[in-house]
Amino acid sequence: MIHPRHIYQRMVAPIDTPLMTLSSLLLLYALIVLASASPERLGAQVLNMLVALVIMRLAAQLPPQKLMHFAPPIFIIGLALLVAVALFGDVTKGARRWLNLGFMRIQPSEIMKIAMPLMLAWYFQNHENYLRWREYLAATIILLVPVALIARQPDLGTAVLVFAAGCYVIFLAGLSWKVIVTLAVAAAAAAPLAWSMLRDYQRARILTLLDPESDPLGKGFHIIQSTIAIGSGGILGKGWGQGTQAQLEFIPERHTDFIFAVLAEELGLIGITVLLVLYALLIGRGLMIAAQAPTLFSRLLAGAITLIFFTYGLVNMGMVSGLLPVVGVPLPFISYGGTSLVTLFLGIGILMSIHKHRMLVQK
Repeated sequence: MIHPRHIYQRMVAPIDTPLMTLSSLLLLYALIVLASASPERLGAQVLNMLVALVIMRLAAQLPPQKLMHFAPPIFIIGLALLVAVALFGDVTKGARRWLNLGFMRIQPSEIMKIAMPLMLAWYFQNHENYLRWREYLAATIILLVPVALIARQPDLGTAVLVFAAGCYVIFLAGLSWKVIVTLAVAAAAAAPLAWSMLRDYQRARILTLLDPESDPLGKGFHIIQSTIAIGSGGILGKGWGQGTQAQLEFIPERHTDFIFAVLAEELGLIGITVLLVLYALLIGRGLMIAAQAPTLFSRLLAGAITLIFFTYGLVNMGMVSGLLPVVGVPLPFISYGGTSLVTLFLGIGILMSIHKHRMLVQK
């Protein structure tokens, strides 16, 4: 007969209470906002949340040693799928991002959001005792290959997130500040070349950011309407379900990329503050888990995943507020969509696994 305590340990023990509480509050907040922005999608998002929680639970049970063992195969599979997308992927709205497997369509670039920090953390763990410039150069090449494939689709938003995830791992592995400053200067010098390599619509997004009024009914429409919504919310907001920009459908993609504008208009500065506090606590908990991790692999992986949550939020709120170009990054835990939610909760599950097994590794 199985003892009840054993059942509890198998079902509940891997769950980190602070992470679970914070992510649950974010999901509840998401349902409140989505119920106003797009109530017809509420049922589908609840199903997405349940799937994401199951993925989180499974990931929380995997020891970091197994995650490290699976890192190279996951990365290679993800890279192979990106190549397959480039060769055989479905074209939708001018972008080749999806791979049709017959029974379902997948977006392989999403796999790289987790596969990239996994692979680089594995790489640095295996070279922990002799980290020289060659190791950092090899890590950079590992990073740039999938980022280039994703950017070519084109999917600039996902490319930015994958690039950021890899950069976080390389930075946390001990990259010298002198090298970072040198690379920043080199990147600034190469900006004209990078500009020439951008596609026309990508250049238009940057130009529209600088002057959205130059095309108010075209490329500037998104930014103009979202900033109007954010500004009109004031401190208290117009009230749940009472936002004119949102309810009259002036805000495009109001249930996905621009849901932050709906939140700001209807719940105001107070609603934004609540969201930012939840994000800050979640990121703080993740960084605490990273600091307590016993191995280099665990520390790098936990730190990168946590900082990716920060990047998700920063990029989305920046583009909706008109501070960054529109690149199609959802608001973490809040925007409608199953793929991004599963990816985020896979990251939460990995953080739980690292925290749960920290003492076992130390022994």
